[in-house]
Amino acid sequence: MLYLTPVNDLKLNIFEEINQSPNGPRSGVLKTRRGDVKTPTFMPDGTRGVVKSLTAEQVKSAGIDIVLANTFHLHIQPGEDVVAKLGGLHEFGKWQGPMLTDSGGFQVFSLSKLRKITEDGVTFKDPVTGDMRFISPEISMQIQLKLGADMIVAFDHLTGLDEESIKDTQEAFDRTHRWLERCIVEFKKLTKDMKPEERPLLFGVVQGGLDLSLREQSLKIIQDSEVDGIAIGGLSVGEPREEMYKVLNHLAPLYDPKRPRFLLGVGDPRDLRYAIEHGIDMLDCVLPTRNARHATVWVEGDKQIHLTNAQFIDDISPIDPGCDCYACVNNYSKGFLRHQFKVNEPLAGSLASIHNLRYLQRICESYRI
Repeated sequence: MLYLTPVNDLKLNIFEEINQSPNGPRSGVLKTRRGDVKTPTFMPDGTRGVVKSLTAEQVKSAGIDIVLANTFHLHIQPGEDVVAKLGGLHEFGKWQGPMLTDSGGFQVFSLSKLRKITEDGVTFKDPVTGDMRFISPEISMQIQLKLGADMIVAFDHLTGLDEESIKDTQEAFDRTHRWLERCIVEFKKLTKDMKPEERPLLFGVVQGGLDLSLREQSLKIIQDSEVDGIAIGGLSVGEPREEMYKVLNHLAPLYDPKRPRFLLGVGDPRDLRYAIEHGIDMLDCVLPTRNARHATVWVEGDKQIHLTNAQFIDDISPIDPGCDCYACVNNYSKGFLRHQFKVNEPLAGSLASIHNLRYLQRICESYRI
């Protein structure tokens, strides 16, 4: 049985829709306590508080306005108390723009053989120390508030695509929404002394696997609840691309236009374009920086090239002549980058990361009207 609270004081005028085509892409402005974010936008993953191998200034140079930090990893090391003592996420990683933290649910549930799920929460083995730990909806809210994020995500029950997980889709669906209500209660408790413009924004997570009926029901529950934004979870977890697209296509005409929509874990240019064209405002993924550290970059036409290929040994051209990122504008050649990757020079991965982030953000910018 779900006990949902009607939307009232939690719902602010946080999203201004500037333009939209029917059931399709829209541009807008998301208003946070750390400033405005133009949408659609891509959020690089600063898993441990920073985008790997990049300074805040380098991330900003790629046109990035908002960074995602990982609740689970920061809770494990160094712990939210330490981050708070070091000034919170913004001072910790020197990123002064808006920051969003995920709930930690994806990482917890990925520890399939090392965790136990109950109605109270999830008990799991710390992958670093081997100690047993516990995260509940309330604890997830507490961690994210202590980290100092400007946007936080409700703790949800994610299911996988194996046969056993698919059988649990209904149970996970129901639990996700029971946990959402507990997250809302705890969030209100923790922010009761904050002025509306001072508090972080809360996102509820739409779940339901690949079942379109459950997805639609979940979205309605989320949008009938006291949340500021809508997060679409449980996609890009190994399902065929066509299945993900079916879910995004089905949800497109059902979104509340007054709230931002965040698709978790999507960073391939093709998927980015499809998601934006079906109403998504914000996306995050480790893919652009992870690929970059392995010498894989995107160029015009969403093609991938591998900078360690022998064909680039004496190539004097930049990664993509049409790109305006720091690496391309300053003509770091493919030949130079190939050599640096071959000798394991970290600079190569940093430059390629800047390029890939800029590539995705340029896609997002092209949809802003």
